[in-house]
Amino acid sequence: MPISRRAFLGFAALAAGCSAAGGPAPELRLATGSVGGPYEQFGDRLAVELRREGLAVRVLRTAASVQNLAMMAGGRADAGFALADSADDAVRLRHQPVSALARVYLNYVHLVTRRGAGIAAVGDLAGRAVSIGEEGSGTAVTATRVLAAAGLAAPPEVSRLALETSIEALRGGGIDAFFWSGGVPTPALASLGDIELVPLESLVPVLRRRFGPVYEPVSVPAHVYGGAKPVPTVGTPSYLMCRTGLPDDLAYTVTETLFSARDRLQAPSAPGGRLDSRYAISTGVVPLHPGAARYYRSVYG
Repeated sequence: MPISRRAFLGFAALAAGCSAAGGPAPELRLATGSVGGPYEQFGDRLAVELRREGLAVRVLRTAASVQNLAMMAGGRADAGFALADSADDAVRLRHQPVSALARVYLNYVHLVTRRGAGIAAVGDLAGRAVSIGEEGSGTAVTATRVLAAAGLAAPPEVSRLALETSIEALRGGGIDAFFWSGGVPTPALASLGDIELVPLESLVPVLRRRFGPVYEPVSVPAHVYGGAKPVPTVGTPSYLMCRTGLPDDLAYTVTETLFSARDRLQAPSAPGGRLDSRYAISTGVVPLHPGAARYYRSVYG
C-alpha cells in the first residue's frame, strides 16, 4: 500500500538524524494498557488504521496511564493513552514533556464486588481487602483519591493487581472488591456474572474541590453488567497523548487517522464514548500538540 503524503512527511521527520542507508523504517511506538481493558482493544484498532496509512506501528502493552506518560516523557514511547487526572499531574506537577492529541472518550470508575458481599456503599470497604489497580496505572491514582475522599472508618487492606488478576482474586475470594477505570462496557467485565457496581457519585464534589474538573458525575447504564438500574459513579476522560517532541506532521497524521477511522475504531459506546472533534480539544491544562492543533484548525476552518 503506498504511504500517504502526511505519513511520508512524518516518517521523514521522525527519521531525521538517523542513519539513512539500509536502516529499518522508524516505528511509531504506541503505549496502550492492560489485557482485557479498552486501551488494549482501542489501541490495537488504532494501530491497524495507522498501518493502513503506511505507518509502522509497534504496540506496547503497559500498566496504562502513569507508565505510558513516563515512557513518553522518557522517549521510550511516541504516543499512548492516559486518564485525564494522570495527564493533569504529569503536566502540572511533574512538568513532563507530554502533549495531547485528543480527548478520546469518557472513562467510568468501576468499584466491582461480588453480589451479596455486603458492600453497598464505598464506606463498606473499611477493613476489607481491595485491589486499587496495577502499579503504574491511572486506575490506582483515581482509586487512591476515591478512598481518601471517602474517609473510611478503618483503612482497607489494599493490593495492586492488574485487571485480569483482580477478576480472578475476586472470584477466588482473595479480595472483596476492586477498582477499575475504563470505558463502558469493559470487555473483561462484560462477560462476568454475579457482580455488582458500587455507587460513587457522592464523592464527585469532594474530588472536584481537591483536584479540579478532571472528575465529573456519570452513570453506568442499566443492564451493561447485568444490573437492573444505572449506577452513578465518577467519570474522567481518556486522552490520546504523545511525547512533546513528536514531529508535527506525524502528530497531524495520527490525529487525522483517529477521526477518519472513528467508525472502525469503535470507542466505548456509553455516553461520552464518542470521537468528536469539538469534544477532543477539551484537554484542560494539558496542551494540544501543535500537529494536532493544526488538524483541528483544518476541520474548523
